[in-house]
Amino acid sequence: MTVRELAKVLDLQVLTGDVNLDEQVKSGYVSDLLSDVIANGPESSVWVTVQRHVNILGVAKLRSIVAIITPRNLKVENDVIERAKAEGVALLRTGLTAFEVSGEIYGLLKKG
Repeated sequence: MTVRELAKVLDLQVLTGDVNLDEQVKSGYVSDLLSDVIANGPESSVWVTVQRHVNILGVAKLRSIVAIITPRNLKVENDVIERAKAEGVALLRTGLTAFEVSGEIYGLLKKG
């Protein structure tokens, strides 16, 4: 499943245009602790976090995370969105909680 397909199925708001939308999603990870994601975030995964500062982009690049999903329709500042575009990291947003969107992603990836 690609980031684009995931966004469509889950009705995720894409904040970064077409950036990285054709990348394959192989896994997911949920954490708000950057050091935890650095140590354990799987490559080619989507990362669900309430963190919305520029440092999340560096972590995503370091771990080859294809997209970051912000739950609860939390606001992401324009400077972070623009930096994500430049760094090639897809930023998405949902009204679902982190628990809800994680469950949805898990179900979709398990189905194949």
